[in-house]
Amino acid sequence: MTNKILALKYRPQEFKDLIGQEVMAQTIINAIKLNKTPNAYLLTGIRGIGKTTTARLIAKALNCEKNKNQKIKCSSENFCSSCKEIIRSSHIDVLEMDAASKTGIDDVRELIENSKYSPTSANYKIFIIDEVHMLSKQAFNGLLKTLEEPPPSLKFILATTEVRKIPVTILSRCQRFDLKRVSIDKLCLHLKNISNKENGKITDNAIKLIARASEGSVRDSISLLDRALISQTIKDNQQIEEKDVREMLGLADKSKIILLFKEVLCGNEKEALKNLDELIINGLDAKNFLNDILEVLYLFSRKINLGPIEKDLSISEGELKLIDQYSKNIDMQDVGLFWQLTIKTIEDLKVVGNENLTLEMYIMQLVHLKTLDYNADKLVEKGIPIKQDVNQSEIKTIEKTTDINTPDRVKSQLKNTNQIKTSPIKNLNNQNEKTKIEITSFQDLIDRSNLEKEIELKFDLERNVKLVSFNKGKIDISFNDKLNKNFIKNLTDKLLQWTGERWIISLSKNNEAKSVFEKNLENKKNEINEFKKSKIAKEFESIFPDAELIDIEKQE
Repeated sequence: MTNKILALKYRPQEFKDLIGQEVMAQTIINAIKLNKTPNAYLLTGIRGIGKTTTARLIAKALNCEKNKNQKIKCSSENFCSSCKEIIRSSHIDVLEMDAASKTGIDDVRELIENSKYSPTSANYKIFIIDEVHMLSKQAFNGLLKTLEEPPPSLKFILATTEVRKIPVTILSRCQRFDLKRVSIDKLCLHLKNISNKENGKITDNAIKLIARASEGSVRDSISLLDRALISQTIKDNQQIEEKDVREMLGLADKSKIILLFKEVLCGNEKEALKNLDELIINGLDAKNFLNDILEVLYLFSRKINLGPIEKDLSISEGELKLIDQYSKNIDMQDVGLFWQLTIKTIEDLKVVGNENLTLEMYIMQLVHLKTLDYNADKLVEKGIPIKQDVNQSEIKTIEKTTDINTPDRVKSQLKNTNQIKTSPIKNLNNQNEKTKIEITSFQDLIDRSNLEKEIELKFDLERNVKLVSFNKGKIDISFNDKLNKNFIKNLTDKLLQWTGERWIISLSKNNEAKSVFEKNLENKKNEINEFKKSKIAKEFESIFPDAELIDIEKQE
């Protein structure tokens, strides 16, 4: 056992040793004690979470010799002969099959033939099928009858990481147990215990980093700890620090990533690329770096939306201070754009051969994205399109300048993020040949839409748009749920076409504003109520008591 890798050396041999699966373990134990075991178990979960280990524990619990004779003692200190054989994978009645290498119907036929024979020495003949989702459709169909009505002494234990690939007919014949990812705090405690038993010198922060990198997988975390302890032996038993684990895993220091973000948010492209080069020299892994970026973006979004971040195992106090400091320079709109661009860059890594080049282009795009947001007013003057989204709290849509040959750098950078939608390019040279139209009020805009036979635009302006303020070159509005999703784009296009000028359409949160249609209805109602007080109305009502006044029409 001393020469075994730690993942095998510390493999659970009893249900109480399973980490983070206490509810599942207790359910299985109770069912065995009550003799209400299912024909087939289905164990699901991510890699290294304990599916195969749980299958062997079930086999040991079902076939333990103390079930026959209570005088026999079986524990982790001294297992019975049946449990020892199952641990060594040499029990004649407990057969393990790897569905990844035996996928066909012929393999299943052989298994079904073996199932007809009674167990040799144990209570049950048990078939453990690992990665069961790899079986072919015919193989699954061949299992159906045996799974539903197996011999009394036969049990199936199926394990898989891809439960969605298993036919529903198989799922309905099994008792399913979903193994959960193990929390970071439980993994840290487990790793610390193993490290103490192995006389390893490793800091708590290094253990936390290993636990986070394992993504809830116990086997992965123990394997990473094994690597770290081996490196400690090579370094003359020096204590393993967090930086050593980061170097081993190719992870960047999160505080350095946040500082890199600071340069991005400030628009310092040279400093941001300099920081990236330092990370690359230290052995940065591109995919891990981008995933760390996503994690930092998530922390920024938590800070923006939920306020102060509660201390947890994944964030140090220094990192918390940096996030609090720099979150003032970013909003959720920026976070959304950065997130989409990061996801796109992760996909680009599969295509581009040079990872460093991809990361440098990614950082430059981030810098220009933020520059676009910070210098919106200057960009309006230059005619560079600004992102627009009717679902955001503020809408800014600007057309290109009259020089249509000017390259649209922002569009070329973000055309694959599906976040930037610019208005179609118009040939503005022809606009100079037309007479510019003066639009000085919201009613002028409605009348112009009617004159130009823009019926849909006129309908939205009258019924779905609520005017907050109207100034030359800028309109503040709110709107209802029925507004056409292309309304902002259409309106800015028409305003540019009619007036020859660029207009800014901004969305206000003023809920008291009313549409033109609503105002007209309210005015009509007030006019009718006022007329009802007149002498003519009262005389008319006395002559026709059942009549109801619904409209007033003035004749010229």
